[in-house]
Amino acid sequence: MGLCLDYNYPNNVCNIIQFIMIYIIDDFLSKKTFEIVKNNKEDFKEVKTPEKSFWVKEPSPEFIAHFEDRLGAIEGNEVMNIIAFFREAKEGQDNEWRIHNDTIIEQQQPDRALVFCIKSPSDELNGTALWEHKKYGDTFAESDNPKEFNRLLREDANDRDKWNLKSVIGFKPNRLISYPCEYFHSKYPNEFKGSRVVFVMFYKII
Repeated sequence: MGLCLDYNYPNNVCNIIQFIMIYIIDDFLSKKTFEIVKNNKEDFKEVKTPEKSFWVKEPSPEFIAHFEDRLGAIEGNEVMNIIAFFREAKEGQDNEWRIHNDTIIEQQQPDRALVFCIKSPSDELNGTALWEHKKYGDTFAESDNPKEFNRLLREDANDRDKWNLKSVIGFKPNRLISYPCEYFHSKYPNEFKGSRVVFVMFYKII
C-alpha cells in the first residue's frame, strides 16, 4: 500500500511517492540548479578502501546545507549530514554489485541514506536495487555488530547466490530516493559503459 503526496515549493512542484519507509521526489532541485550540478566538470578522484575503490568528489558546504534544509522540511525534523559525496561509476570503474546496507558510516549509525540521480548513460532499466538477504531478509540493523557488518561486505556483497532481487527504483535525472540506512541495496545494474553520476548522503534526523 502506498501513499501519494504533493509538496509545493516556490517555482517547483515535487511529486512525492512514499512507500512504507522509502520515498521518491522528482524535480528535487530547480532546473537551473540541476543544470549547474549536471554540467560540473570537476574530475572524480579515486578513494581506496579495504573492500574496494570509489570515484568521488566533494560537494560544497552550501550544497549540503540545501539538502539538509529541504530534507528537514520533508522529515519534519532537523537533519544532520554524516557524510555526502558525488560518485561516478562507468565501464571498468566501480563495477561490482557490492550489495550492502549503511548501518555503520564513519563509525556512526545514520537514520537514512539518499541517492540523488544526476546522469545515467543507459536508456534500459537502471537505478537503485533493493535486495533480500537469504539469512537476514530486507535489512540488517545490528549497529552493535560491526564484525558481521564487515563480513557481509567482504563475503556476501558480490555473491548473487546470497540474495534475492526485490525491486529496482528507476533512475531519473533530478530524482531523489531516500530510504532507511539498514535496507540492503546496490546500484543497478552493476556496470555501466558510460558515466553514471549520483549524489549520495547519509544523515541523521535529530
